[in-house]
Parts: sequence; C-alpha cells; structure tokens
Amino acid sequence: MEVKMEVRFLRAEPTMAFPRGRLLAVRGGRLHVLAPDGWDVLGGARPEGARPISREDAAEWCRFGGFDEAVLDAVPSPG
Repeated sequence: MEVKMEVRFLRAEPTMAFPRGRLLAVRGGRLHVLAPDGWDVLGGARPEGARPISREDAAEWCRFGGFDEAVLDAVPSPG
C-alpha cells in the first residue's frame, strides 16, 4: 500500500527576475522550486519571506505562469 505524502505550497518573495515570486513546494520535508522543466530540489532552509499559500493559489500561480496545473501533483517524493 502506497502512502501519499502531503504537499504544502509556498510563494517566495517577488524579485526583479521573478516579479510574481517563485512557486515552492514541500513534500516529505524536502523543499522544491518549480523550474521551467519541472521541480528542482533546494538545499537548505525555506527562503526568508516565503509564505504558505493554498493549493488554489498555487494553481492560479501556475495558470498565470503558463504551467499546467498537473505539475502540482508531480512534486517528487523524497528518496
């Protein structure tokens, strides 16, 4: 039986390069950032200023950024 791990979404603070911030996800204690080719693992702690957002807000961020919402279900499991 496969155990499904909860995914929490965050949005990093806006920067000049990313005026809407970056979409982050935490799954199994591992932090990921959404890159043009999918989710990349980030080392270290959560970026300062990153704030939790709902899945609905993450879906809106995806739509605005040109990502398919299915990417929200593709956050890798650790290990």
